[in-house]
Amino acid sequence: MSGARPEQAHLTRGNDLTRTADTTRVIEAMIDGLNDHQINGMAAFFHPAFRWMGNAGCGTKNGLREFQENWQRPFQAAFSDKVAVDEARIFQGEWGASFGAQHAVHSGTFMGIPATGKRVEIRYMDFWKVVDGKIVDNWVMVDFPHVLRQLGVDVFGGEGWEAFDRGERVPPRPDHDK
Repeated sequence: MSGARPEQAHLTRGNDLTRTADTTRVIEAMIDGLNDHQINGMAAFFHPAFRWMGNAGCGTKNGLREFQENWQRPFQAAFSDKVAVDEARIFQGEWGASFGAQHAVHSGTFMGIPATGKRVEIRYMDFWKVVDGKIVDNWVMVDFPHVLRQLGVDVFGGEGWEAFDRGERVPPRPDHDK
């Protein structure tokens, strides 16, 4: 990299590697709780003041109550018969990460779309920080454009870059390549 390198990975500096087993236990139990459709029982896993930081469309939830009221309840109202399957998990010290998909039935209004009864795949990535046996931070990416496409809505209006992959459009190139 030319020029000054920006500071990297400052959040994991000082990661206590002796906490890996505890982090694993908390995250695995929390995923089981989500798969059991718990809402009120989430205090067992999350610090009351934890931060849930999602991508556009998901929002940011400050504290357990906002997570329950502004994520869990609306999500469970929109999707039933939901099961999350992590395809990969990594734990190191106070940190955990996973990616996978939830499979659910669109049984309630989602992003203004009335229930369709369609079975959908909801892809996600999660990154957690666990301190003293509780999740204090949770960074989340949920692929809502993929969900909406399954429900017949193309949020990219035909301009998604998948058209490059299918050979339907030629991708632009920068003026110069290094």
